[in-house]
Amino acid sequence: MAEPSLHIGRKISKIRELRGMKQETLAAELGISQQAISKIEQSAEVEGEALERIAKVLGLPAEAIKKFNEEAVINIIASTVNNHDQSASVFFNPTFNPIEKIVELYDEKVALLERLLQAEKEKNELLKGK
Repeated sequence: MAEPSLHIGRKISKIRELRGMKQETLAAELGISQQAISKIEQSAEVEGEALERIAKVLGLPAEAIKKFNEEAVINIIASTVNNHDQSASVFFNPTFNPIEKIVELYDEKVALLERLLQAEKEKNELLKGK
């Protein structure tokens, strides 16, 4: 068994928990089952491509997961609490903003409707020309 400090699955689990994310949520984002996430989190090593995908969902580079150190995070939290420093806020604020995602989806919908409207106008012009 790998040393705890080198256990990538445990690091993924800790980061996911610190992000306030459930296994089910991570699984849904990756398009896999919750059981698959559980198995990954029990694995000492995680294949490179899978680690990249997981890191992206967690909003971190894969290298940050590899180098994750729980003790360092605790020190950052203690420092932040004691100094009212915002240095740890980057770690605790997920990069996924649901409002931004809604706006993005709305913009995509508007663009699609505009394309459909343009296609209908072009179709009408063609029919008028006959």
